[in-house]
Amino acid sequence: MLVNCVAYEDGRKIADLHPDEISDYLERPHCFVWVALKDPGPGELAQMQHEFGLHDLAVEDAQHGHQRPKIEQYGDSLFAVLHVLNKDADGDFTIGEVAIFAGHNYVLSVRSNATQGLGAVRARAEKEPNLLRQGSIFVLYALMDAIVDSYFPVFDDLEAQLEAIEEQIFTPNAPNKGRAIIEDLYQLKRRLITLQHACVPLMEAVSKLFGAMAPKLCGGMQEYFRDVFDHLQRITKNIDLLREMVTTALSVNLGMISLSENETTKRLGSFAALFAVPTMIAGIYGMNFADIPELKFQYGYPACIAAMVVIDVLLFMKFRKAGWL
Repeated sequence: MLVNCVAYEDGRKIADLHPDEISDYLERPHCFVWVALKDPGPGELAQMQHEFGLHDLAVEDAQHGHQRPKIEQYGDSLFAVLHVLNKDADGDFTIGEVAIFAGHNYVLSVRSNATQGLGAVRARAEKEPNLLRQGSIFVLYALMDAIVDSYFPVFDDLEAQLEAIEEQIFTPNAPNKGRAIIEDLYQLKRRLITLQHACVPLMEAVSKLFGAMAPKLCGGMQEYFRDVFDHLQRITKNIDLLREMVTTALSVNLGMISLSENETTKRLGSFAALFAVPTMIAGIYGMNFADIPELKFQYGYPACIAAMVVIDVLLFMKFRKAGWL
């Protein structure tokens, strides 16, 4: 569906267009057309391809989706694919895509399965006419910058999830904490990998938009693309660090489970020892031998009971002092 179709000239909006009017404005100097589509059908993309002269391979990628983040050059135009992370009710991510076509007098953005709108980018661009005067390349930067900046709240949310899990690890007597925490850490690691897959390929692609080998279209905006690259580099490093922390948390959790099991084993062993002494004494005098010396001793029974109690009390005190009970 068509979201917006607007013409800009010298950094200012001049008209909302019908798609059939695009070609008229493309011929005007210092003018470019910005079109936004959401989940378009083949007919809509075909019309835009005819208006802007888009490359067949780029249109095919935008139509079918499921592309890794990338930036490709077709003649004097650029084609970029970026991932948008949509969070569902369970906290998992579904991946949406934004394909951007940019030429010297047009920008076409195509959103597929992306719930995040880009209306704020248009509003921001229209408030900065000095930058919008740069033309379509500024719009390409603004769209990329907005999508990359949307990764930071996602990362902050994942970092907060890890902090909450770490608190559970060190909370004593948490119900079912061993299995539940391992599952939560595994899910967190999967989400981090999804975020990493959105950032790392894009960082490599953006690095081609500044420097000596940058496309001619990027002239005057290279510093801005370098800023996008810096943002991607920072979040990528943070993702690597958080993944290491998740791995460490998993190891610590397994260690805590092992310690808990050891404590349980020690307690069970201590109680077994307390029962073993009376069992041993009672077992000796329960043997059916006629000549056991103490059988006819008048105070044999209370002496056995006293011995059991004294030995168990001494063992209990020793185990308690050792922290086993």
